[in-house]
Amino acid sequence: MGRWADAGWPALAGLLLAASLPPWGWWPLAFAGAAILYDRLEGEPWRRRLLIGWIAGLGLYLPGLWWMQEFSLPGFVIAVVLEALFVGAVAVVTPSRAGWSRALAFPAAMVVVEAFRGRWPFGGLPLAGVDLGQVGGPLAPAARLAGHLVLVGLLAGAGVVLAAVARRRIAVAAVGLAAVVVIALAGAATRPGRVVGHLRVAAVQGGGVRGLRAVHNDQGVVYEKQLAATQRVAPPVDLVVWPEDVIHVPSLDGSQEDADLTALADRLGAPIVAGVVEDAGPGHFRNAAVVWAPGRGRVARYDKVHRVPFGEYIPLRSIIEHLADLSLVPDDAVAGHGSGVLAAPPPVGRIGAVISYEVFFADRARSAIAAGGALLLVPTNAGSFATGQVPAQELGAARLRAIETGRDVVQAAPTGYTAAIDARGRVRARTGLGAGAVLRATVARRTGKTPYVRTGDGPLVLVGVGFVGLGWFRARGAA
Repeated sequence: MGRWADAGWPALAGLLLAASLPPWGWWPLAFAGAAILYDRLEGEPWRRRLLIGWIAGLGLYLPGLWWMQEFSLPGFVIAVVLEALFVGAVAVVTPSRAGWSRALAFPAAMVVVEAFRGRWPFGGLPLAGVDLGQVGGPLAPAARLAGHLVLVGLLAGAGVVLAAVARRRIAVAAVGLAAVVVIALAGAATRPGRVVGHLRVAAVQGGGVRGLRAVHNDQGVVYEKQLAATQRVAPPVDLVVWPEDVIHVPSLDGSQEDADLTALADRLGAPIVAGVVEDAGPGHFRNAAVVWAPGRGRVARYDKVHRVPFGEYIPLRSIIEHLADLSLVPDDAVAGHGSGVLAAPPPVGRIGAVISYEVFFADRARSAIAAGGALLLVPTNAGSFATGQVPAQELGAARLRAIETGRDVVQAAPTGYTAAIDARGRVRARTGLGAGAVLRATVARRTGKTPYVRTGDGPLVLVGVGFVGLGWFRARGAA
């Protein structure tokens, strides 16, 4: 019974962290989850801390990455087991000694490990990140100061405070609470970008059946639904946004789709941004956001940089194809390059774009806004997922990118969620899942850079490494 209880506490910690994530969004539970995990590490040797953290990671990622089992049950199991080791790493690099050493190191370890998880392996897997669970809570504005990673540190700090209160360690609790409150208030006092104009935007959601894999979807039907839904858009409108992956052509040059979008932009008197998949040689394709302008045709293009591993390309394909059926991903996307800025005629001007999966990566949105984007677009396609878990996490990530960059965000998806989000991360309008719709909203064009856009993740990660080192220095000095 004692062993079951020992495993039960870290499992509960992970489940509480998972409950804070979209679509559930019970953000206060993350504080309790962090507190339990932090408390369980006290006095334990490193092997036992690794086990405690790994069990907590299973509690977090089993529900947090549940959508994966729709595509591959073995892949889901492997991913959860490996991702849970990141929480195990947090536990290992956190000293077990009670007092200041552990209190300093635990939030810092959470930040450093989450930064690493967002980059490795295969470019990282930020889905089910605990930062997404705080986008609706009082800590969220701090992301303007230091990005999504500061939310990870703050929720871990709140967990330290709760655990210290339970243990009656008043000094640790008081200092921890003061630090969390000061940083959160500083974030709330930081203003988003300055408004320099407004745009009337129409985001078009063609609608359709959810849960169909790309290779099973009739792309002609998807395109026709987008055209039909766009017939509901009437001037005056300043910008029309289509989702990712709704135009499939061998080449845009000379295609009927190019002619259609040129004529549509002329009729509406507004630029149209649409997602295009275009052949790029045998076994390869490009995934792009393309701008058509009235009277000018195609004027700008951004090719997706951060591809989805095992979704848009297969890492080590020549090896894996001997071990698994890769028929659902027959071709590999070619990685694009550039900042993600699209230039359109006035009044739209320079706008940033992050395509689908890229919305989970803060550096892609930061790059687009640092290069002059006055508005952030998220053309996406989450129609392959039967449930609403990934669309909800994607919407949470879009809200977080809005806060970090101080920009309004417009997201367009063929089967939802299509949404308009203000620069403070508040969802101003949102469609449902499945049905066709046109979301019309007035959004702000903004200028200026938040502190996070100026600095990125580097300084906070360095501070995190420093605090982990300081915690261990204190722990060894007190031994």
